[in-house]
Amino acid sequence: MSNQKKSGLDIDLGNLCSKDAFGWAKNTFPNRTNKAGAAALEVDGVFSNMLQFGDQRIGIASDGIGTKIELAERTGIYDTLGFDLVAMVADDLATAGFEPTNISNIIDVDRLDRTAINSLMKGLAAACDYCGMSISGGEIAELGNRISGYGEGMHFNWCSTAIGVLPKELKKPFDGTAVQAGDKVIALKADGFRSNGFSLIRRVMEASFGEAWHNEIYEGEQTWGEALLTPSLIFTPVITKMILSGVQLSGVAHITGGGIIDNFQRVLKANDVGADLNNLFEPLPIMQRLMDLGNVKAEDAYLYWNMGNGMLVVAEESQVDKILEITKALGYQAQVAGTITAERRITLKTASAELEGTY
Repeated sequence: MSNQKKSGLDIDLGNLCSKDAFGWAKNTFPNRTNKAGAAALEVDGVFSNMLQFGDQRIGIASDGIGTKIELAERTGIYDTLGFDLVAMVADDLATAGFEPTNISNIIDVDRLDRTAINSLMKGLAAACDYCGMSISGGEIAELGNRISGYGEGMHFNWCSTAIGVLPKELKKPFDGTAVQAGDKVIALKADGFRSNGFSLIRRVMEASFGEAWHNEIYEGEQTWGEALLTPSLIFTPVITKMILSGVQLSGVAHITGGGIIDNFQRVLKANDVGADLNNLFEPLPIMQRLMDLGNVKAEDAYLYWNMGNGMLVVAEESQVDKILEITKALGYQAQVAGTITAERRITLKTASAELEGTY
């Protein structure tokens, strides 16, 4: 059995399904050729696309927060998930250089719980305030037993679509074509697992502590359920600030499902380059604890989790000082994590892992 299937997911199969879906989507692009809404990025594997509306260059991205939702159902804490929802779509837009402006969301529920929904939306509003977005649409759909989950409370799924504008400072979205051997890679530190890898997390936790694992103490008075619910740090404000400040970025990678190697290759493949990542942030303590609890091998952990690195930014060496200055001023942690290489291969080396991937 593959490591992917032991974890409850098959990353390779997921990539193939996404490729199939993109093929059908691309077949519809001619419907808007030379019309408002024409798709401008016909590249498989990108997280967002650009639409032309006259002189306006609009980005669009869709995503959800997956099974992290179960943490809210287990703990009764609903007002942090909005940060996860915004991070998934806003930071996807940021990878192409778009400044996110608006979000629309759909909450599918089995039955209504006004208090829970109010908390979800309160958190979403706070997340949008954090990065200057507006909630411009939404839907609450009652789907009965089509939606299931943990416990006796309201069960739900939450997805969204966000749009953004390409700043005038950019001639075109980031598409990897500017990435060159010798460029530097800067890692932005994550606060937690964000909204990816929770299928593996839940398997490890249940095997370690049983069905009510969320009530076990993680550290101090904080439970594992509370610790794992740590909201996603949204990187959009710092990426937007870099662009508006005139920093010349070559590319940006959002480290989500598939881990560092799978996501970073999206930035590299346009020019058939690689990367030597020898100074990434080390895994967060909670990630190391889970690896130890579940006997999770490094190659699996780095496949499903960001391992403390939420985004990777690529730029010429002359831009590095300005990037680090901006990240520090906005309260983010960043460090030079490696160098772009001429060989189509990604090597990853930390104190706890040495991995290599080709694409």
